[in-house]
Order: sequence, then structure tokens, then C-alpha cells
Amino acid sequence: MAHRLTERITEYDRNMFQYVNGQLRCKVLDLTLPKLTHLGGASFTLSILALLLFISNFSNSHAALTALASLTVSHVIAHFLKKKYCRERPYNSITGCNLISAPLKDYSFPSGHSTAAFSLAVTFSFHAPMLSLILLPLAACIALSRMYLGLHYPSDCIIGALLGSISALLMVILFSLI
Repeated sequence: MAHRLTERITEYDRNMFQYVNGQLRCKVLDLTLPKLTHLGGASFTLSILALLLFISNFSNSHAALTALASLTVSHVIAHFLKKKYCRERPYNSITGCNLISAPLKDYSFPSGHSTAAFSLAVTFSFHAPMLSLILLPLAACIALSRMYLGLHYPSDCIIGALLGSISALLMVILFSLI
């Protein structure tokens, strides 16, 4: 029973990946998603948080510190999961995969960019709920970009989004007690 469920999830994952990576192709996405994906990268997320910490009032710096804690916790867990599960990236496993980025050397599961994007989006959404109208769809687009670029399976991005969101929720609760 468990084996059959795993097979179905794997098949769904591959099919959904092939749809996003192969069927959604268009010039607009080809131009925007390779740029948008970097918003979930370490350089951008850490730079934004550093900027917020240095130019903000107490309320905004509290949000930035909470986001930094969430980002750190979620990144450590994502790194541990990558080492534990050693999942090959789609471009190494699926024939005909459209790889629009330089190949990466680490493993696929979970998506670090999705984790980071949701970690920050959810944290800042708690601190400024109106921002959620922009940040949560942006985080979802970053996750989508990882599949479009051929770097991650949907389950990598979904688990990354959950990991970032749960980390954010826990850090918001923790920092509200401090």
C-alpha cells in the first residue's frame, strides 16, 4: 500500500514537473522567471534583511530579526534534508528536461529558494498583513520558477514552502514572547 502511494506521488511529481517545465513555455516566462528566481536566493534574501535591519525603526527591525531567525532555521533544516535524502535534480533524471540555468551541484529536495521565499513572505505577512497580497504570490512564483528552470520537482517546492512557512510561524510565535 505504501509502495503504491509512493509510486503515485512520484508519477504525479514527474508529470507536474514536465507540464511546468515543458508545456508552460513562453517568451514572457523565459524572460522573467530566470530573474525572479534569484529573489529566493541567499544573496538577495540576506541583503534585504540586512538592509531592513540597518535602515528600519524598531517595529521593522523586529520583523527583520524574526525573518532572519526564520530564514536561518529553515535553511539549516533544508540543508539537513538535502544531505539526508540526496534526491537527484530533475535535469539529471528526466530526459528532455529544459534546463535554463547553470546545473547545480547540491541535491534537489527540498527547494532552498522556495523555503527562503516562503520563510520571508510568511514572516512579513504576519507583521504587515497587507504585504501578504504581494509577498505570498511572489513566493509562489519563485517556487514555480524553480520547476520552470528545470531545477526542482513540485514536491521539492511544496515541501520547501511548507518548511519556510512553518519556520516563519514558529519564529513569529517565539519572537512575540520575547
